Amino acid sequence: MPAVISLPMILEAARTIDPLPLIEEGFVAYSQGRAVVPPVGELMFEDPPGEVHIKYGYIKGDDHFVIKIASGFYHNPKIGLPSGNGMMLLFSQKTGELECLLLDEGYLTNLRTAAAGAVAARYLAPRKVRTVGILGAGVQGRMQLEHLRRVRGFEDALVWGLDAGELDAYRRDMEPRGFKIRPTLDAEEVAASSNLIVTCTPSTKPLLRAAWIRPGTHITAVGSDTAEKQELDAAILAKADRVVVDSLSQSALRGEVFKAVGAGLIRRGDLVELGRVISEEKFRRASDDEITVADLTGVAVQDLQISKAVWKALKSPARTV
Repeated sequence: MPAVISLPMILEAARTIDPLPLIEEGFVAYSQGRAVVPPVGELMFEDPPGEVHIKYGYIKGDDHFVIKIASGFYHNPKIGLPSGNGMMLLFSQKTGELECLLLDEGYLTNLRTAAAGAVAARYLAPRKVRTVGILGAGVQGRMQLEHLRRVRGFEDALVWGLDAGELDAYRRDMEPRGFKIRPTLDAEEVAASSNLIVTCTPSTKPLLRAAWIRPGTHITAVGSDTAEKQELDAAILAKADRVVVDSLSQSALRGEVFKAVGAGLIRRGDLVELGRVISEEKFRRASDDEITVADLTGVAVQDLQISKAVWKALKSPARTV
């Protein structure tokens, strides 16, 4: 029988692993053609609004493959439920046997997304960060800030949210962790004050405008993972000196690049994958004045890397599953 792993066990195991090098390795394998990642499976719901993503894949020569199911139902908080949920199924690549079912309730998806944001910032953000701007005061907005601290030194964060109550809760959670949180309901203020910005909302309308973005700014957009969502004015990508995607194939169907290419503002030939940025220095930020954008739609190699690491930690001799 496969092991069924609950969220408390996953949380304990996750504390023992470093997700950043794992995610970097996954991106490099993907961009080198060593990973098999089919198109994303998707279910979209209207009443109530929600979505389910199915991502799956493997790295050639590895021991495992993964199937991940993650959902987002954005009216859930009104009835006392989290908006995100999900699970990851880790199989043997040698036999097809299901080894474990990770009932992570969406946590591992959030963790690998936040780690990817930090990886993008490591290679693309300016070396000196005055203030980090976060658009989205939810779980991912918290986790992005935590992981960015791994790659850049900063204390101040300017955080945009939907209302004062959401922002107050964010500040109560994050200030005890050593951050100086300044809340705002004005997205333009974030662009004016921050040279490292992360957008992590389910918005279907641009939150940032090209005219607001100053030289030397890096933006990582992680919220736009369907064809309908958009957090950035497409003209921002046209204005950028470098536009990076986690997956060229996925960016043809979803994300900020999908919108900008569709509007005729950028060319697909000018894009580069994050795995190449990691492995080839010439694709990284070259000056303090560059505007850089990373459009991350989420790739199954991230799910594979994080689920493998958790399963390995749970199977260590010091533990029992």
